[in-house]
Order: sequence, then C-alpha cells, then structure tokens
Amino acid sequence: MALPPIPASPATVAQAYQAADASASPRAGSATDFGGVLARALDGVVQAGHTADAQSAAAISGGSNITDVVTAVSKAELALQTTVAIRDRVVQAYQDIMRMPI
Repeated sequence: MALPPIPASPATVAQAYQAADASASPRAGSATDFGGVLARALDGVVQAGHTADAQSAAAISGGSNITDVVTAVSKAELALQTTVAIRDRVVQAYQDIMRMPI
C-alpha cells in the first residue's frame, strides 16, 4: 500500500500516517513501526514521481491537459522537498547523538 504524496502541513502528514497505520492489517509482515511508515511514505514519493512522468508523457503526446501536468509535477516536487527535509533532520539528529558525551 502506498501513501499519497506527502502533504505540506505536519498535521496532514500525521493524519496520513495514522490512516495508513489504521488501514494496515495485523497480518505477519505488515510493518506498522517507524521503518514501515517511512517505507510507505517513500513509496508515495516514488508514486508521485511516476504520476508526474506519466502526465508529462501524456501531455507531450497531446493526451493530457497542461494544468494536470503542472499539478502532478508540483505534487512530486513538494513530496521530494519534504523527503529531503526529513532526511536532513534525521541526519542532523544522528550527528547530535554521536556528539553526545558518554
């Protein structure tokens, strides 16, 4: 199951994660931990990129509206920027932990 592209507001992100966790069945192998949520969020980012690519290809062939293309590309760009921001925060947290005195 892939999450939709990551929304802009933190409250909406939290709601998307909660909805994804609520919809996950308790079968073996379903990841409801942090790693599973992160993997599903990244799948959503990848899916947004694929959607933007498909919309762009459809526009080139004349089968799509330019507004749909711009919307899909903007969603993919926002999802990627959010992913990079989260990555940067995780790396910074790791570095902060490594600098802690023992």
